[in-house]
Amino acid sequence: FAWLTLLHGRGVINTTLLEWGVISSPLALVRNELGVVIGMVHYMIPYAVLPLYANMRGIDPRLVPAARGLGASPGYAFRRVYLPLCIPGILSAGVLVFIFSLGFYVTPALLGGGKTIMIAEYIAVQINDTLNWGAGTMLASSLLVTVFAILALMARVVDLRQVFGVK
Repeated sequence: FAWLTLLHGRGVINTTLLEWGVISSPLALVRNELGVVIGMVHYMIPYAVLPLYANMRGIDPRLVPAARGLGASPGYAFRRVYLPLCIPGILSAGVLVFIFSLGFYVTPALLGGGKTIMIAEYIAVQINDTLNWGAGTMLASSLLVTVFAILALMARVVDLRQVFGVK
């Protein structure tokens, strides 16, 4: 609801931009994909940061200075030493955010205004509104199997205990 207050046509952001003369008419920031993306990114940032942080804490901080001592530039040392060690955290953050995003229901309903429908909302429409239990069950089951398959693939690529900071 806070994002609706901020992003609405007469919301804080549009009013401020109009008063400053940056825009001449209000921007369409809600009831479209942009509003949904803004709300989802705001909600998902902590879920992306935590696996990244857990992964980065496990990287030996002496590796990049060692590469610098051997003549690598700062950018090269980052690209060739630090970034490859961060890949498990990046993959984990991406998978975690993707899986959580599959179940988004309220944020797209509010900020999308019914024009942007995510799969969870579509499942609810199939079951509650159209009473098409078969399609709703099939979609929900497919979603569950997809999530388990993604987690199984992820577990084969990286050690999930290490990525999520479990010792």
